Amino acid sequence: MMTDMSGPSPFADLDGLSAQRIWEGVVGRVVEGDRVTLVVIELDPESLVPEHSHENEQVGVLINGLLEFRIGEESRRVGPGGTWCIPANVPHEVRTGPEGAVAVEVFAPPRADWAALEQLEGRSPRWPATD
Repeated sequence: MMTDMSGPSPFADLDGLSAQRIWEGVVGRVVEGDRVTLVVIELDPESLVPEHSHENEQVGVLINGLLEFRIGEESRRVGPGGTWCIPANVPHEVRTGPEGAVAVEVFAPPRADWAALEQLEGRSPRWPATD
């Protein structure tokens, strides 16, 4: 049985999603659900996401590049295919190397605080690579 899906399409390509500046050198393309936020994060070379915490649980996978994570008291270098799980309200920070990085992350509950972020027009996604 088909459900009536009046309203916007449930499908989009990354290049059709606006880029949002999350931190200096950190841009996200957000897919917002009722109960989760999925974001493709692009981190510039040698960028820093400073220590912070939030009520959202955060899980992710690294697509390319390298990340130096600190979650709580544990630090780890994460390469492509590496994953992480950050419980709610746990302090964490991340640094990139000279290549920058692209990651896919999911937040629950949704990141309602991101609605006010600066929109960056005309920025093409770094991933997936287009030929």
